[in-house]
Amino acid sequence: MREIAASQITETVERLCIQANNHLPQDVKEAICRCRREEDWETAQGVLDRIIENFEIADEQEVPICQDTGMACVFLEIGQDVHITGGDLAAAVDEGVRRGYEKGYLRKSVVKDPIRRGNTGDNTPAMLYTEIVPGEQIKVTVGPKGFGSENMSAIRMFKPSAGLQGIKDFILETVETAGPNPCPPMVVGVGIGGTFDKAALLAKKALMRPVDSENPDPYYADLEKEMLDKINRLGIGPQGFGGKTTAIGVNIETLPTHIAGMPCAVNINCHVTRHKTEVI
Repeated sequence: MREIAASQITETVERLCIQANNHLPQDVKEAICRCRREEDWETAQGVLDRIIENFEIADEQEVPICQDTGMACVFLEIGQDVHITGGDLAAAVDEGVRRGYEKGYLRKSVVKDPIRRGNTGDNTPAMLYTEIVPGEQIKVTVGPKGFGSENMSAIRMFKPSAGLQGIKDFILETVETAGPNPCPPMVVGVGIGGTFDKAALLAKKALMRPVDSENPDPYYADLEKEMLDKINRLGIGPQGFGGKTTAIGVNIETLPTHIAGMPCAVNINCHVTRHKTEVI
């Protein structure tokens, strides 16, 4: 049994909140640059140039890529042979978010109540997702999620008779309805299967996957490629000004589900698809 201090989790989350907000993952940068090389619409080229300039400035000056520094979504894969000492896990994560958003001069965007509002003042609580896995380490991933894109996400409880075509139509419908609102080029996370809540979590976790990766099942890998092509044929383009680059990635994750259902969730992220991972 390995012991990990709650304070170490706090320090890791604090660091990752700042790093994730200031630095796009390399795979996302490369995908945007590749799209710029392939884009032939002048307005779209100009928008992509500004996006590239923006993340380069963020890298160099250690400042946030976007003014919406998001809700802190924190994913913990906790080894079953780990014992956390010296404090409560959720409190340790929230303290890391509190420190990170203060130290990094990141915007505090969380309200105390969904209807009555009132800012919490420190971007807590984190949206915490835990999973018990084999081993004696903790894998910490922080993915700040802005709500221009989150608001454009959707879930639908299909009957199995809807089939693959129903899933395809729903993904396209969600992206087309979103239009310019999620600051495209976007990354589209899709969760299929499980239950109502699990499908949504799958879609969220899909956004943590590199955009240049593929689903290990060739059936879904082909579906990812097909949907990316169809999304980019919609012509929404960077920031909604038209062009070939509406999305830079479609990531699909699946789970077994009930014989009577086929849940599908689409979680959209903007071109600032931020996440940072560290293992402790």
